Amino acid sequence: MTHDRRILYRALAARDRRFDGLFFVGVTSTGIYCRPICAAKTPKEANCRFFASAQQAEQARFRPCLRCRPELAPGSAPVDDSQRIAQLIVQRLEDGTIGNDAGLEAIASQFELSSRQIRRIVQKELGVSPVQLLLTRRLLLAKQLLSETALPVTEIAFASGFSSLRRFNDAFSSRYRLSPTCLRRNANALQPAPVAGDTSTVQLAYRPPYDWKGVLEFLAARELEGVEWVTDDFYARTVRLGAAEGWIRVTHLKGRNALALEFTHSLANVLPPLLNRVRALFDLNAHPQMICKHLSRDRRLAPIVRQTPGIRVPGAFAGFELGLRAIIGQQVTVGAATRIGCRLAAALGQPCVTPYPELSRLTPSPARVAAASIDEISRLGVVSARSRAIIALASAQVSGTLVLDGCVLHNPDEAIQQLTGLPGIGPWTAHYIAMRAMNWPDAFPKEDIAVRNALGGVPANVAEEMSQAWRPWRSYAVMHLWRSAGITAGGSLQGSRTNSRPRLQNELRS
Repeated sequence: MTHDRRILYRALAARDRRFDGLFFVGVTSTGIYCRPICAAKTPKEANCRFFASAQQAEQARFRPCLRCRPELAPGSAPVDDSQRIAQLIVQRLEDGTIGNDAGLEAIASQFELSSRQIRRIVQKELGVSPVQLLLTRRLLLAKQLLSETALPVTEIAFASGFSSLRRFNDAFSSRYRLSPTCLRRNANALQPAPVAGDTSTVQLAYRPPYDWKGVLEFLAARELEGVEWVTDDFYARTVRLGAAEGWIRVTHLKGRNALALEFTHSLANVLPPLLNRVRALFDLNAHPQMICKHLSRDRRLAPIVRQTPGIRVPGAFAGFELGLRAIIGQQVTVGAATRIGCRLAAALGQPCVTPYPELSRLTPSPARVAAASIDEISRLGVVSARSRAIIALASAQVSGTLVLDGCVLHNPDEAIQQLTGLPGIGPWTAHYIAMRAMNWPDAFPKEDIAVRNALGGVPANVAEEMSQAWRPWRSYAVMHLWRSAGITAGGSLQGSRTNSRPRLQNELRS
């Protein structure tokens, strides 16, 4: 492989699923090759050989691991992509976009396979059938809702994905050997019962430490008026997922390594994708101790990493929304981009009724933006070239040729190349979108002026060379460099400083 073996070994030691399928590791002491997420004991670096595909590992006479089954993991062709197909199915299950044979047929058609082959892949990869996998995930969500909310059992059954209360009760009783009401009663005996109302709250755990204040400051500087509402204590926004509309509010639970997500009951039927998007937005799946340990080895980064060991890469609740922000933010300050983004949301976003005047609009949909003319967008303060880029991005979303939501399920380099193939989107914008909308931990916008200035004013190619030591956590290194340059709470995505938060708020309202 062309990558530095030290970079690949760090990814192996982290067991981060975002690297699964991108490389394979052969262990010379055992003669076995594995996926980077294998649960087996991490081998010594000297005993590791790295391969781009399972086929290369087998040609080198390594045999597949019986635990992680790397021979079923991605190859170079879509038909060999069994592990990624399984991953995609899991994501679609969590998003609630498949739950029957028709959904499996849709997945199968994407890879030119039959639904029977899809079922076999899931069985081999995950050890269960698609039906069993779906049932387990539904029951786990139901258990959380029974323990943490006051939602009626019937609503929990449908929110978890069951088509009827009878099926829910039968599945619950057969799997857990008790009724849903009995589980709720036992949970309430150990902690205060949730209070019934128009909203419910669930907990989302994370690995400490967590820079909650820094995440809020980052999001506050980019707040879309009417769509988002960010204070020193919480993040709130309007939500549209499919036909469901409502609002959410996220706060930090003191004394616990968890965030509290409050959601309106109008969103109960889309809870799985809602939870996934909030986890991505707040980067709750990160391994901060592993990341900080690695980045601290760089003498330039070590001091700023020690200052904020729990730094996160804020993701995106909606990938298309983040893509719009990235295009608008080209060559302008964060403040200017935010003001334009607010005008775009006000002009193209649909009204939304909430109890709070700060939350009054939904973010513009890809279909609405794709239907807009260049002149209509340009009148909002967007230059013509970027207006064309915005419409091209929206059209790619509508047609399904580009997917920005969720984790990177395909080669991230291919996703970045696909973005740069759109008119008006360059490498900086593509890496920024991959970094936040796709939750790619190794994105590096080397053209970013703030990053280059923080590294001593070096040119982009030198910054790229210096960043090799930070792989595979370059996105987190970028966040640290932005923080050191004062970009977290304001400033340009490409280096300039802006006014303070109160001034920004006044400008947004004007």
